[in-house]
Amino acid sequence: MEAEKEGLRLDLFLAGAAPELSRSVVQKLCLQGNVLVDGKEQYKPSLRLREGQKIELTVPPPPPPNAEPEALPLDIIYEDSDLIVLNKAKGMVVHPAAGHQRGTLVNALLSHCHVLPAPEDKNRPGIVHRIDKDTSGLLMVAKSDHAFRSLAQQLKDRKVNREYRAVVHGVPPAIKGSVNAPLGRNPRDRKQFAVVERGKGRHAVTHYRILSKNKEGPFTYLSLKLETGRTHQIRVHMAYLNCPIVGDPLYGPQRSPYKELGQLLHARKLGFIHPRHNKYLEFIVEPGEEFLPFITDGRQEDEGL
Repeated sequence: MEAEKEGLRLDLFLAGAAPELSRSVVQKLCLQGNVLVDGKEQYKPSLRLREGQKIELTVPPPPPPNAEPEALPLDIIYEDSDLIVLNKAKGMVVHPAAGHQRGTLVNALLSHCHVLPAPEDKNRPGIVHRIDKDTSGLLMVAKSDHAFRSLAQQLKDRKVNREYRAVVHGVPPAIKGSVNAPLGRNPRDRKQFAVVERGKGRHAVTHYRILSKNKEGPFTYLSLKLETGRTHQIRVHMAYLNCPIVGDPLYGPQRSPYKELGQLLHARKLGFIHPRHNKYLEFIVEPGEEFLPFITDGRQEDEGL
């Protein structure tokens, strides 16, 4: 970065260097981890630059065409005129993206609902939050603009109650604990996330509690609660504790015999304030039978965190 640009905001510098991009687009790219300053992700568009810094900007490929309706089965737990709560099947991608134009949850939802709000992305209508392809469990979907704004704000304000269940390799360091470790792109593999230095990534906190142990393995059955909701957060935090999730293809053991199971991570509990009548709703769906062989007594505990 040349001397005459010193002190300039990062977003203004990039908007000037790439005039085809608006300042708001540049800010979004920063928040998505697509801007590197001296080789490290920089999430602050307001960063004041210094002479000699190396600035790298990655512009993702354009989004795929708008999602099309597709008649696919949905496991709907609750539905009214404002929202849907459903149990997403393991192996189903939430929304269309490169390599997954068909067979996604959004394709199924458009066939079921016909019209869904899409304030920011036409390929993610109604989608307020996501879970990974190989994670099963509860998701809420907005059916109106008002519901979308309300549910999104509750997520932003950390007022949504989300509890997960997982089977991990090994045993965490305590019966109950928290992982407070920022997450950013893995510099050695941009498809992965990793724990990074404080100030270099996004704040991320996961709380866990041991429900049972299985000495054959060993494996541990956990209840996990999200304080924040970063991409791959639970998976990365558990790997950081040297307790990767069983069946995890990205963060688990490379030679694991359990990869065909898919990762044993399930969104069990979902609670939020209904956007219309302001009453608290809570839903619970227990993990599938694939969890049972890894649980010591063959039962699933009733209570989590």
